[in-house]
Amino acid sequence: MSPKSFRSSLRLTLLTALLLPGLAAPNQAFAARKHAKAKAAPAQAAVAHVPTPYIAIDVESGRVIAQRDSTRAWFPASVTKLMTVYVALDAVKSGRLTLDTPLFVSARAARMQPSKMGFAPGAQVTLGNALKMLMVKSANDLAVTIAEGVSGSVEAFADEMNASAHALGMQESHFVNPNGLHDPNHYSSARDMAILGRAILLRFPERADLFNIGAFRLGDQIVPTHNGLLGRYPGADGMKTGFTCPAGFNLVASATRSGRRVIVVVFGDTSARVRTAHAVDLLNQSFAGSASNTTIADLPSAGGAPPNMKAVACGGRSKQAQLAAESEDFAAPVAAAEGEQAAPASGAAIAALPRPSYEPVDLFVGPAPGYQGPVAGPRPADTPIGVIAYSAPPAAAAASAISHHAATPAPKPVHAHKAAKHKAAAIKGAATKKDDKAKAGADQPKHDKAAAH
Repeated sequence: MSPKSFRSSLRLTLLTALLLPGLAAPNQAFAARKHAKAKAAPAQAAVAHVPTPYIAIDVESGRVIAQRDSTRAWFPASVTKLMTVYVALDAVKSGRLTLDTPLFVSARAARMQPSKMGFAPGAQVTLGNALKMLMVKSANDLAVTIAEGVSGSVEAFADEMNASAHALGMQESHFVNPNGLHDPNHYSSARDMAILGRAILLRFPERADLFNIGAFRLGDQIVPTHNGLLGRYPGADGMKTGFTCPAGFNLVASATRSGRRVIVVVFGDTSARVRTAHAVDLLNQSFAGSASNTTIADLPSAGGAPPNMKAVACGGRSKQAQLAAESEDFAAPVAAAEGEQAAPASGAAIAALPRPSYEPVDLFVGPAPGYQGPVAGPRPADTPIGVIAYSAPPAAAAASAISHHAATPAPKPVHAHKAAKHKAAAIKGAATKKDDKAKAGADQPKHDKAAAH
């Protein structure tokens, strides 16, 4: 090699040595980023484990038996309806309406998502029947019907819900609707729901049968309860299940044994069967032990926003499966799925029992026979029940069966003072026409008047 060629080769070697690291760096960096991204992807998709809250209390004393994170804010789902029942029963107790008061189903109520009864707008259902359907079917449309019948509107009823929560000492609760359909501003806690359940049992003992109805019959259809404890766990006598994807599977359950009554609340479980097994475990623990010296009101509030359990509770579920998820699977025992905490043997044994056979409670649509009182429905806030005049509901609406079909538009309510104004105007108009006719007759020739007869 000539000296010139050697120098050229040396320069090329040196240049390559200098440039290659820089040229390689972007590729190495890209590879590193790609590797890191691939490694991080599962962590982003996975949902951090959220310990599900629970609490067990002695009803008589209000003392805590067991609890975990029970003051953590959580989406309550349909256990919200316990507060709907509380406010409605309080309105009955104060004389604002009775259990026989018919409630109008509005278009707003009919638009609610399932679970629902599917009554057409204009249909009527008594408050007593509506409450029973609410507890068994967890009917979102009837929750709105009750709210509008008691308070005039969903918003006014929510104000009453929050006022009641404050009066009861529920520190982590805020309600915006009567049915528990998801809203980020609608939340509670396991402790608060235990407070509410206890208040219902102590304040309205004569209404305890609302919470342990195994099934109801409406026409030729029988609707069973969602509560997997009723009829299978000895002494179980209520109260309410709940499920939405953000909330997970919730339950407020009460049971009585040897004269001692206990309430347990479980929030955020991953299926209906796991929820039932969890509640059985807590009930067994409660009846086997004694309460602590801590009262339910003594527990400090944890604060913070409620977690969203959608990925855990509904990951991989179709929309149809999500709608069906609230129903307990009575065909199989409650056994832990892979990766879930095993249920106690007693819980599995209880849940392995077949669906109980109930004598259904007969319910009906429409006012009670012979009822002559006011009908409650949507109306302005602070307006007494019965001041709104509604057009008569169609016959088909009065005989509505359970349906999920789209509802027809609601008859427009007419305010009483507007109705009176329209009536007065109609009378005045008729009188004017009569006068005009008489005047015209007087101005006509006699023979024309005779011919008119």
